[in-house]
Amino acid sequence: MNSVTRRGAARLAAVVLTAGLTVGGTAATAGAAVADEAPRSQGGVSATLGRITAGGPAVLREGGGRNVLAGLFEMKVDGGGTLQTYCVDIRTSTVDGARYRETGWNESSLHANKNAGRIRWILEHSYPQVNDLSALAKASGAGTLDANTAAAGTQVAIWRYSDGVGVDAGNPAAQKLADYLHKSAEDTEEPKASLTLDPPAVSGKAGGRLGPVKVRTDAGSVTVTPSTDAAGKGVKIVDKDGKPVTTTTNGTELYFDVPAGTPDGSTTLRATATTKVPVGRVFVGDHTKTQSLILAGSSESTVSAGATASWAAKGAIPAVSARVDCAGGGVEITAVNKGDQPWTFDLDGRKHTVAPGGTDTALVKVGEDQPYKITVTGPNGFSKTFSGILDCRTATPVTALSGPAKPTASPSPTPARTAGASGGPGPGGSASGDLAGTGGSTATPKIAGLAIVLIVVGGGAVFLLRRKEPSGQ
Repeated sequence: MNSVTRRGAARLAAVVLTAGLTVGGTAATAGAAVADEAPRSQGGVSATLGRITAGGPAVLREGGGRNVLAGLFEMKVDGGGTLQTYCVDIRTSTVDGARYRETGWNESSLHANKNAGRIRWILEHSYPQVNDLSALAKASGAGTLDANTAAAGTQVAIWRYSDGVGVDAGNPAAQKLADYLHKSAEDTEEPKASLTLDPPAVSGKAGGRLGPVKVRTDAGSVTVTPSTDAAGKGVKIVDKDGKPVTTTTNGTELYFDVPAGTPDGSTTLRATATTKVPVGRVFVGDHTKTQSLILAGSSESTVSAGATASWAAKGAIPAVSARVDCAGGGVEITAVNKGDQPWTFDLDGRKHTVAPGGTDTALVKVGEDQPYKITVTGPNGFSKTFSGILDCRTATPVTALSGPAKPTASPSPTPARTAGASGGPGPGGSASGDLAGTGGSTATPKIAGLAIVLIVVGGGAVFLLRRKEPSGQ
């Protein structure tokens, strides 16, 4: 795909998003104007798509055969760091400069893929995690591998499991590696998130500690920063013993300490850390329909997560969070009420009442590839908005094309530099989770695994949830 086509795809995606947000008319607009935009996920890495750093040609065996690029993408992490990723959605195009966010398998196209664990095995046993290409070539019978053929063979093996397609590498050595990895792959567990706060929203009465919010991370240290308004409200972030927290570690429980008499309101905290993101984490477009990617390597990168707290002296005191539920085909909204009165609201045409101290969970159905915007409002000016694009399935084959696609340009023939390239691979041939250094021409294409541009255009889903006062309140 040339740059003009890619730009056109990006513009079309923007139009689709706009169409989705305008469904519902003025009510949706009014709700969004006062809504607090909430993250779709509980935390992790946000990154921007860069170029392919290593790869080569492959052929997708459907519709008479289609030429695609199989390669390794570079991504730049917000706040610092670099990632390397492969594609797990062969028929969906990338969008130049698209923003991505880290997510779990259940919130991606891998949610129902019984071979997801085999994909992680391939990532852990091939390039760039294994940067001793001589040893990898010997184990696979590939003869000789460079960074380009190693990346192409690895991507082809992944596609066979992520998309269930017949696909072959264009280079014999890359094909040997792909066959070896595909045949040898074993089931492995899903990697844990780089950083999450659970739950991402809490509530309660002023005069006590609101929480707990549990820190989950593989980072050695996490910095905890309250929002700038917290100090003015007298709110502190403390541990279970009431001691102020500025840095913490995995498993710590955090609380918002809200003094008695504090006017009804809310505040937030931010947790940040520097760590290597676990291999096998999935990256999906952040409010953009673009090719889903899976992590193959990470430098030390900035990860972050947020949590909110709401409090009041009396009445309903809601806390609302959301997560994508790919198995259910939508977005799951969880509403908690820590107040002393019921909280009643409408969700997708149905009334929900959360009793004092209770929890209600409901699923908002959203079409695949469709944008959504869900706004929840409540007492004391409470408002939360959750938005994104549902991306839970790999694109399906398109058969109404007139013959094979023309070959796309292949990556630079200059092999990417691997870690230790100046003196050969390091002992043992493993990168031990490090991001392998890569190079190559700046003319290297920015898209890989693209046989068909598939953009589904249609109206999105917008649901406005508003609190209804219980009778007599």
